[in-house]
Amino acid sequence: MSSGQGSGGNVLAAICNVFFPGLGQLVQGRILAALIFAIIAFGGYALWLLVVPAIIGGIAHLWSIIDAARFKAKE
Repeated sequence: MSSGQGSGGNVLAAICNVFFPGLGQLVQGRILAALIFAIIAFGGYALWLLVVPAIIGGIAHLWSIIDAARFKAKE
């Protein structure tokens, strides 16, 4: 996999998350994290009229990007 924080794999995963929340975690092989981030972000975006869920979705989206960029595989 990737060699740690700041590696090319983590940068690619973070960029994937910019376009689709959870995709970066999926690229890293973290299926459960990918599902959780995608469900929370898209669920929040789907309820954008209620404002608070949309904010939570935006926070989850940003968190997924940061999480993918900072991921360090256990060796």
